[in-house]
Amino acid sequence: MTAQADSQQARILDAFCAAGAVAVEPDILLPAGTLLDLYGEDIRARAYVTPDPVQGEMMLRPDFTVPVVQMHMAGGAEPARYCYLGKVFRMQDQGETRPESPRANEYLQAGFELFSRDPGADAEVFALFHGLLAGLPLLATMGDMDLLLDAVDGLPLPDERRAFLRHHIWRPGRFERALERFSHPPAPPRFAVNDAPWTGLRAPDEMQARMARLDADALVPPLPLIWRERLHRLFAIAGPAPAALDELRVLADHMPAIAEAVGRLAGRLDAIAARGIDPAMIRFDASHGRRTMEYYDGMTFSFAAPAHPGWPPVASGGRYDALTAVLGQGQAIPAVGGIIRPRLVEALC
Repeated sequence: MTAQADSQQARILDAFCAAGAVAVEPDILLPAGTLLDLYGEDIRARAYVTPDPVQGEMMLRPDFTVPVVQMHMAGGAEPARYCYLGKVFRMQDQGETRPESPRANEYLQAGFELFSRDPGADAEVFALFHGLLAGLPLLATMGDMDLLLDAVDGLPLPDERRAFLRHHIWRPGRFERALERFSHPPAPPRFAVNDAPWTGLRAPDEMQARMARLDADALVPPLPLIWRERLHRLFAIAGPAPAALDELRVLADHMPAIAEAVGRLAGRLDAIAARGIDPAMIRFDASHGRRTMEYYDGMTFSFAAPAHPGWPPVASGGRYDALTAVLGQGQAIPAVGGIIRPRLVEALC
């Protein structure tokens, strides 16, 4: 490791500690069950999982946020700030063709996590990262999953269909297929009625219940196409944050469910401006959060290097209130944080 690398890593950690964070060192080997419960089997394709004869399935940590949240929810006071520096491990370059710039399977992360009910926490974390990366050729982008989740909750659909769309909002392909299906009347199911015996892995009562659900589903009115168009309009909003906010305010007249989230975004941009950052220099992308880890449920942000399109974000983060409720066994506290890849910072210096 070079002296410059040591210097950059120390600078980042020192800045986090100066912001009030306590340095922590989560275990490298974690129980796989918690992560699989959170993300489903999708995480297995990206993580290193191994069986242990005593502890069961274990996983090399794919990130720091989950173990830090677990540690805090087990007895941490609030407000609290934590920071860390260490390696994470993720499988990369899936597919038949190896990319020209393959990503590392293990790399350093430095991170900062803030557990606080202060409404200015989002602005505090964003400003901390912005200050650490000042002077580097990076593009700051912000998103807000609150907007998208509230928009889905406002759709004139049955609860089950809205819940399905919420669950898949981080999987755009599945989301669009479901939206397409919900926007058109389905063909009525046709089940043969005869004396043939029931066959299959399911019991007859299970198959009867399934057929009843399909019959009921066919009677649900389709989502009016205007709502699909409004969703796509929301997903496509991108540009300088003040201009994007103006577009969102206009759209909120047609999608009242997003009005409160738009107001919170306006307040967040004001708080960021009060910290000396020009909101016009921040790019807002309404779909930004759909391309990040799915535990983010509020503000998201990233700092990317436009001159290096093959790189992952140099820094990224966001708000993850719901994750604290899941890992806190019903107890929750608002939380926001982010990570920096020190070696990419070094490469830009």
